[in-house]
Amino acid sequence: MGTTTVDAARRALGRVGVFLPVSTTNAPSADLQREAAGRLERAGYRAAWTNEVVGGKDAFVQLAVLLAATERMVFGTGIANIWARQPQTAHGAAALLAQAYPGRFVLGLGVGYPQQAAGTGREFGSPLATLRDYLDRMAAPTQPPAPDVAYPRITAANGPKMLELAGEIADGAIPVMVPPEFTAQARQVLGPDKLLVIGLAVVADTDRDRAKAIARDTVSGLLARPGWSYGAGMARLGYSDEEIAGVSDRLVDAIVAYGDPAAIAAKAREHVAAGADHVTVMLQTGGGFTGGVDQLEQLAPALVEVA
Repeated sequence: MGTTTVDAARRALGRVGVFLPVSTTNAPSADLQREAAGRLERAGYRAAWTNEVVGGKDAFVQLAVLLAATERMVFGTGIANIWARQPQTAHGAAALLAQAYPGRFVLGLGVGYPQQAAGTGREFGSPLATLRDYLDRMAAPTQPPAPDVAYPRITAANGPKMLELAGEIADGAIPVMVPPEFTAQARQVLGPDKLLVIGLAVVADTDRDRAKAIARDTVSGLLARPGWSYGAGMARLGYSDEEIAGVSDRLVDAIVAYGDPAAIAAKAREHVAAGADHVTVMLQTGGGFTGGVDQLEQLAPALVEVA
């Protein structure tokens, strides 16, 4: 890829985008998703990101639907799971989207978790070696070949080794639910010529005490998540064992943007000041898909002004 691809992605994405609300119980219909994408585009957001469920939802198909339903909005996979498809297939799908919608697609890739690999009958292995091999094999020739189109590829990276790998073999990285101190370190590791997208945990609630309680539950869940070593990552950033074990106010305030739109925009600006090219808002409150889109619309006047 190179600097030109990264620069173009920076211009297209803008400073703040949104992560489409995720439902764990049922998938919103295609019509509902089209309507939501149109609403968010009209609200002023320049970019939206989607997740993937291995075996349950295909990120590329979803983006094809949403790109066709909008005029200018950039869409990114956050993330496309490498266990969902072969690397050459991922490249072929990404290249076709990039060809069909020039400048409106960003590929985010991630190695996921051992249970996802097991669910597809494969060995997880070393995450670093597995992801390196996957990106290497994306370029393997096929017959017929994939479209010859450049597009930005970034990788999920919440740890130092994954960040180093992203800087070496990809166009950048997409860490999620990290404090601004991590963003600063990530920029230092990646250097100035790589794309840095930050997934920002957000609790949109003008009742600040209630918002903080939800934010604390969010951080507690991250610390308890098996296989992520989230606490070790916070310790590397200088948070004490006591702060991590007790889910301190300082830790919660650093990781989650909570409160009114101005407070959430302020946290996004902290990440931009620390070196993020783009911040994507990841809602942590309930309300389902439509309720989440409502919240994102309400946040738009404050967030689209972040520079």
